[in-house]
Amino acid sequence: MKEVGPLRTALFVPGNRPERIDKAVGTAADAVIIDLEDSVPISEKHKTRCIVREKIEEFKGRKIAVRVNAVGTEFVQADLNEIVMKGLWGLMVPKVEGAHHIEKIHRLLLDQEEKKKIKPGSIGLILLIETALAVEKIFEVISKKIKPKRFIIVAFGAADYALDMGIKLTKTGEELEYPRARIAVACRAAKMLPPLDTPFMVDLKDFLALEEDALRAKRLGFGGKLCIHPNQIEIICRVFSPTQDEIEYAKKVVNAFQDAEAKGLAAIQIDGKFIDYPVVEHSRRILEIPHDN
Repeated sequence: MKEVGPLRTALFVPGNRPERIDKAVGTAADAVIIDLEDSVPISEKHKTRCIVREKIEEFKGRKIAVRVNAVGTEFVQADLNEIVMKGLWGLMVPKVEGAHHIEKIHRLLLDQEEKKKIKPGSIGLILLIETALAVEKIFEVISKKIKPKRFIIVAFGAADYALDMGIKLTKTGEELEYPRARIAVACRAAKMLPPLDTPFMVDLKDFLALEEDALRAKRLGFGGKLCIHPNQIEIICRVFSPTQDEIEYAKKVVNAFQDAEAKGLAAIQIDGKFIDYPVVEHSRRILEIPHDN
């Protein structure tokens, strides 16, 4: 199973636009998600799979995931037949609503990995939670154990969730507080990586609203955010990255505590603040987050 660090940004790009894929790969996004689902018309899915395959081959070494069509559709098997290959980092699976969806895509992936002599479990899964049922069953869904293990990250899709609920997405996001909190808590309880928040789609030109939306997700426990335009990447990266002061303080905490442990101490003070194991673990997690400082 691949090791995958925390992700701050994952940029969507339509699979039928090769020039946009090239530009997306050249951005600072931590991962690129090439879409074979909603942004690709049914009439273009066949030829788009060929384009996506070529781009995965061209950009080996980049974290590239492909959003395939939902499990149970007539398209998903053809998607996997064409795009599962060495160099593919992950699959994004839309409309996940039960553990059976994870089991199904896992078995389909294992078949492809075996046929193509790819190490079993080496391709990860990004699970899109985007319906009321999925939100309600989230812990049950992500607690499904699969063997061999593969990395799994949860992502929230608010557009389909809002459609399912019959509600309207707003800039201030009060309507998303419950699903966001439930998803983040479930990921922590399942000892998974922090989830990726939904793209901000209400107004692509309102960068202040984008930043505030990202901060809301971060406060609830999300580790990053999906992006639908390259101009969202810098702001989201900054929100989900520790500041230089936070990094320096985290280093100070970890180093001081290591010295204290060597002397038989498990609780110390730094700058008047009480430091024990939970504080140290929080500092270590800060140092694991990608940052540009």
